[in-house]
Amino acid sequence: MMRFDLFGKKWLLLVGLVAVVVLAWIVFFRGGEPAAQYKTAKVGRGEITAAVSATGKVNAVVTVQVGSQVSGTIQRLFADFNSRVKKGQIVAQIDPSLLEAQVAQARAKLANDEANSEKARVVLTDAKRNLGRMEELLTKNLVSQSDKDAAQTASDSALAGQKAAEAQVMQDQAALRLAETNLRYTTIRSPVDGIVISRNVDVGQTVAASLQAPTLFTIAQDLTEMQVDTSVDEADIGKVRVGQEAEFTVDAYPESPFHGTVHDIYNQPLIVQNVVTYDAIIRVKNPDLKLKPGMTANITIKVGHKDDAVKIPNAALRYSPQKASGLEAQSKSGKADTANVWIFKNGKEVPIPVTLGLSDGSFTEAVEGALKPGDELIIERIRKNSSSQGGSRPPFMRF
Repeated sequence: MMRFDLFGKKWLLLVGLVAVVVLAWIVFFRGGEPAAQYKTAKVGRGEITAAVSATGKVNAVVTVQVGSQVSGTIQRLFADFNSRVKKGQIVAQIDPSLLEAQVAQARAKLANDEANSEKARVVLTDAKRNLGRMEELLTKNLVSQSDKDAAQTASDSALAGQKAAEAQVMQDQAALRLAETNLRYTTIRSPVDGIVISRNVDVGQTVAASLQAPTLFTIAQDLTEMQVDTSVDEADIGKVRVGQEAEFTVDAYPESPFHGTVHDIYNQPLIVQNVVTYDAIIRVKNPDLKLKPGMTANITIKVGHKDDAVKIPNAALRYSPQKASGLEAQSKSGKADTANVWIFKNGKEVPIPVTLGLSDGSFTEAVEGALKPGDELIIERIRKNSSSQGGSRPPFMRF
């Protein structure tokens, strides 16, 4: 009897051990691969706007640097920062004393050489008169040929002297005009109507114009119309066209966007640390003078717009079964403007090829394809019992 009980206990122990092994197999081998679940997003319909982002500086449309062509000491200033000036208005005066003396000296020299010219004319007249007498006496054989030749030489010499004196007068006249012009340049006038945005000199300061004209003032012609000099990346410049709408904000008014249009695109590249950009000029109205020269602008240029487009979430374009399985793959199909999106159908992930159009960074237009608004697109594959890192862990077993 005791032997039978011992045999029964061993049998029960064996059955229990088998049950534990079967249960462990079910948990670890069957339950280790939980059924996949998906995050999806719907295909929508609505407007979509493609844009290019860039940064730039706000400047006046026309900015003129007013300099001095003569050296001297600033005697008076008639304009300051923010002064409104008219074309031809005096904005500064350089001490004219030295140049006035040069003008007086040039006039005196001109007067002296004019007198010499008159003297040369008198000498020429006398020489011609003497030559005429010698020619008449020679016909009567009262003088020799040598006397006539001497008179001829004197007349020719007097003529040359008069021409030299007249040339000297012309030279003096030019020197006088130069001195008078330099004297006029001591009075600095505004070349345009505008507003003074920079003054670089003070009364008593000496300006030297020997090598280049020093800048005294910077005048913005009209601050009611401004332009933004925008640096557009070379990858985006092909999308930008003259006449496109642009919107930008400045740090002074972050909640008040300004609107303008692309006025010009410069072909000259700007290369900074091997980064190539191109300058796109955006014109904008500034009637209330909120925009000031030098402000930093964050610009968005609208390069495309559709009012009624089939919109695919960009997350759906980034999904592919290979990526979800940890393998690198692209959802793009053969052409650069086509891609595959995925739907879940009949228990399988099914690719749908689409032709892409405009993109605003969050949604992309589906130009052609079998999609329609309301379709559910896979954007992510998830699993049951997945951790926050996306991996799966087997459940703990308790005995």
